[in-house]
Amino acid sequence: MDAAKLPNWKDMPKVEGKPHGCAWGLFDKDGVKDELGTLNLLTPDVVRQARDEIQTGRSVALNWGLDRLSEEAFGRHTLKHEIVDWRTKPSYPFYCYDDEISFNTQVGSQWDGLRHWGDSKAGYYYNGIHHDDLLSSGKLGIENWTKRGGIVGRGVLLDYVAYAARKGIAYSPMSGHAITVAQMDEMAKDANLVFRPGDILLVRTGWTKWYDEHSEEDHNKFVANAYAWIGVQGCEATLEWLWNHHFAAVGGDSNGFEVVPMDDNWRLHDFLLSYWGMPIGEMFDVEALAAECERQKRWSFFFTSAPLNLPGGVASPPNAVCIF
Repeated sequence: MDAAKLPNWKDMPKVEGKPHGCAWGLFDKDGVKDELGTLNLLTPDVVRQARDEIQTGRSVALNWGLDRLSEEAFGRHTLKHEIVDWRTKPSYPFYCYDDEISFNTQVGSQWDGLRHWGDSKAGYYYNGIHHDDLLSSGKLGIENWTKRGGIVGRGVLLDYVAYAARKGIAYSPMSGHAITVAQMDEMAKDANLVFRPGDILLVRTGWTKWYDEHSEEDHNKFVANAYAWIGVQGCEATLEWLWNHHFAAVGGDSNGFEVVPMDDNWRLHDFLLSYWGMPIGEMFDVEALAAECERQKRWSFFFTSAPLNLPGGVASPPNAVCIF
């Protein structure tokens, strides 16, 4: 869909029973309810323009190790990995190993899919499907992202870690430290970034860096039962900024993209996932990406992600690669 056809924040049409800014119906076509949300902005023209970001051929992968988050935060099961030796099986003549893995898709680098989050007040998911009807509906599964060709376009990085160091801002990623619209605008200006419709926005907060540098004792204290971490501020100004820039998806290295504790009136998860159908990337490993951006002095790149082709899936490792 051409972003030029979308209304700006202030002109968004009213959706009965929902707050201003709900985008239900805007991406519907020929009477068919949409299941892709803002990924519709990744048009062939947008992707073709993004290929111009490939100049040096250097690539950076964004998946954090599946084994990194060792705590069962919020009761979610962490990675279980078993290697199967086929030589132990009777009458098997070859030398061969298999893998068997089990994990909750929320315990590492992930895309939150459109089945992950319904609006907090009423339990409605993207385009008006209620929690009680979602599973039986067969709608909004993450396999839709595979069917459309994955998530491919121009990625842009806002490096708050570097910005805070330049500005003398002291903070802990394990606190409710909010990143504001004014700061994101300033980071973009410092990086000579001009956003384009369909961009995939990544924000480096230092969350995974903190985790990698701290002890298991600190992990247990701040992660396993944590209800405070750094992120983008939840407020109307942020929503207006995100919508009017027409990003296709957002993400970063923090545990939830938005700051926690959340503002009950302006939860970004409510708007992005439930009202806009916008994927949220969490716990992406952007350390090498930030270093490469700094080395090349450019903070835009070709971005590609191939989520799991899992019918009815809720979330997925991103399997994301950035190419310069």
